[in-house]
Amino acid sequence: MVAYPIETTAIVSHVPKDGNLAWTKEKVRLRQPLEDEILVRIVASGICHTDIVMSATPAGAPGFTPYPKITGHEGSGVVERVGNQISHVEEGDKVLLSFDYCGKDECRACASENPGYCLEFHSRNISGVPEVYQSEEGKAIGGLFFGQSSFAQLAIVKGTSAVNVTALVKDEEELKLFAPMGCGLQTGAGAVTELANIGPQDALAVFGLGGVGMAAIMAAKVRGAKTIIGVDRVKSRLDLAREMGATHVIDPSNLPSLTSDLVKAIRDIVPKGTNFNFDTTGVLPLIDAGVQSLHQMGQMILIGIVSGQLGVNLGTILAVDDFEKALHDMHAGSTIKPILLW
Repeated sequence: MVAYPIETTAIVSHVPKDGNLAWTKEKVRLRQPLEDEILVRIVASGICHTDIVMSATPAGAPGFTPYPKITGHEGSGVVERVGNQISHVEEGDKVLLSFDYCGKDECRACASENPGYCLEFHSRNISGVPEVYQSEEGKAIGGLFFGQSSFAQLAIVKGTSAVNVTALVKDEEELKLFAPMGCGLQTGAGAVTELANIGPQDALAVFGLGGVGMAAIMAAKVRGAKTIIGVDRVKSRLDLAREMGATHVIDPSNLPSLTSDLVKAIRDIVPKGTNFNFDTTGVLPLIDAGVQSLHQMGQMILIGIVSGQLGVNLGTILAVDDFEKALHDMHAGSTIKPILLW
């Protein structure tokens, strides 16, 4: 029988009611950390849209931790206890928390230092682990969401989810500021620097200027991108995006069409189209606009959770009227197989 000797307080996610989140702050107990785990005193944890989506999932959905459970995956804190298989942190170290991964040699993603594509990513992060916590009434509560479940004052954390930043962060106030690094900041910035490898000649647009989108704006600025377009319907976010490095901003809330009019607005800024577009919203018309506003060989990078069936009208990219361009690109070698759409 599992013992739960450690007392703490956490935000517990219960079965959603009428589509609304059922989060409650509760006193809970948790078990001791296992050999590959650590106990972390959380000082801060960002709220990500993923936490909300996973807390609104219907009860009994396959592949998800049963309710009640504790989410949170942008934690930062201080190590309290260390399992005997852990060597990269010790008690008192400051840590930033991120996703879990297997780290096995036979996992191609982990072996090539791309743990975000780990073959066990879903089971280790989305599924979580039951019976990590216990309520005051003795009911089991799931934990280890993204290897951390950081919506708690004390959290059991997988060693692979903890990054030792003791030498980089001077105090707990800085730890609080860097909490979103575990997901939002590294996701937005990493998409720009690692996936797209943005350079000084590139033009890009970022759809949605929350934490992820703003991190993408900042990273593009650091990389010296020629044109950086921020798209959001909240004025304060657009103003901040300009401060963070956006060269242009677009408020789509007054556009008659989220697709065609937004495409025009982007091409008014970059007539030949953007090299990269990043969507953090999951809004289908915005994704469609992102594809249609790309330059030849441009890339649309989807970061947000897409709700609904993704359908993109590729006919607007290359139709039969563009036969002369198709011939040019074919002879120039800039396309493999031009296709005319009638």
